[in-house]
Amino acid sequence: MRRPHFIIEAIAVRVGCGLATTLLAGCVSNPFKTAPPAGPMILEPPPGVAAPAHTLPQAAVTTVAPPSYADVDGRQLEAALVRSRQESQLMQDEIVALRDQLSSTSSQLSQVRSAGMPTTSTTGGGAPGAAASTPAATMQSAVMQLKLADLEPRFDGAVVRIDVPADRLFDAATANLVPGGVATLTQLAGEVERVYPGHFIGIEGHLDSEPLQSGTWASAHQLTAARAAAVFDFLTTRTPLKEGQLFIVAHGANHPLVSNATAAGRARNRRIEIVIYPERTTKDG
Repeated sequence: MRRPHFIIEAIAVRVGCGLATTLLAGCVSNPFKTAPPAGPMILEPPPGVAAPAHTLPQAAVTTVAPPSYADVDGRQLEAALVRSRQESQLMQDEIVALRDQLSSTSSQLSQVRSAGMPTTSTTGGGAPGAAASTPAATMQSAVMQLKLADLEPRFDGAVVRIDVPADRLFDAATANLVPGGVATLTQLAGEVERVYPGHFIGIEGHLDSEPLQSGTWASAHQLTAARAAAVFDFLTTRTPLKEGQLFIVAHGANHPLVSNATAAGRARNRRIEIVIYPERTTKDG
């Protein structure tokens, strides 16, 4: 009766050994066996086929930064802008001054004629006391004959202008001639009489736009009138020029040559202009 039990035990032993062998050696069809990790997937396309865009290497994108003005000094920019505006204003002032001079010359000539000055006559005829007129070409060419050291005469329309700095003629803010001014006027009068004998001559006083430093004068016109009168008195008493050929005009600060924005410009605008007209007096005038 013990035989069946022996057979069962033998079968169990065999099954157990087989199971142990399987667990030790591994079974190909083992359902619990973990699959090995897969290798990297190769996405290289076959020849003739373009690769997907997202698989291509991306080029580095260079970002250009906008220009920075952090290092620029704002005060330098502002100073450059101010200089540019000043230069532009200076040019505009000079243009305006030239136009005003031309207008002033025409107006003064009309005033002189209406005030009873002799009328012009290119032929020398006409009423007694009439004056002859020198052609403009002759007036202009004669400018080169004037020898006035550091003074520069200029031909302006039909007249000749000689600018004499007021600082060379007068004490500051006065109408008092200085010794150097006396010498300058003496030389100037001799040259004018030599090159333009008998011509009518205007003595025009000009000033800059600065407030007057002295309480002697109520306005710039008063000071320029006094200075022009001082030159008139000197020329008619100490030089060959005659009283009948001279007249004075006071412009005040109305007709600057250049801008009054700088000290040099203001000094140039303070001046006495000797203006030689083409009209001439009679020989006995």
